[in-house]
Amino acid sequence: MQQYEIVIVLTPLLSDETAKEAIAKYSKVLTDNGAEIVQEDNWGLRKLAYPIQKKTTGYYHLTEFKAPGDLINKLEVELRRDERVLRFLTIALDKHAIAYNDKKRSGAFNKKPAAKVEENN
Repeated sequence: MQQYEIVIVLTPLLSDETAKEAIAKYSKVLTDNGAEIVQEDNWGLRKLAYPIQKKTTGYYHLTEFKAPGDLINKLEVELRRDERVLRFLTIALDKHAIAYNDKKRSGAFNKKPAAKVEENN
């Protein structure tokens, strides 16, 4: 199974409950078709880089998952049919991206470097 990452941008007109329902629907589509969800991250309401359908903000949600390749087409058809979705982007992760995401999840990038001790000769 290949590892993927998808970012979904939902319309800002939704309430928090409705946005969570929409995300839960797509998570259910993934798990019902044999995918394993590795990580979900809700980025919340953010400003868009440019207006989409006369909207300047959107609810962002990132999902990282392992799935067979034929599932991606089914998921994207569901996303295209839903009028609550402004945009989505699905990316197949290579081994370097998977390693980077694992390090990010473990907190390796949040650690501060140790202070260097000066030695007096």
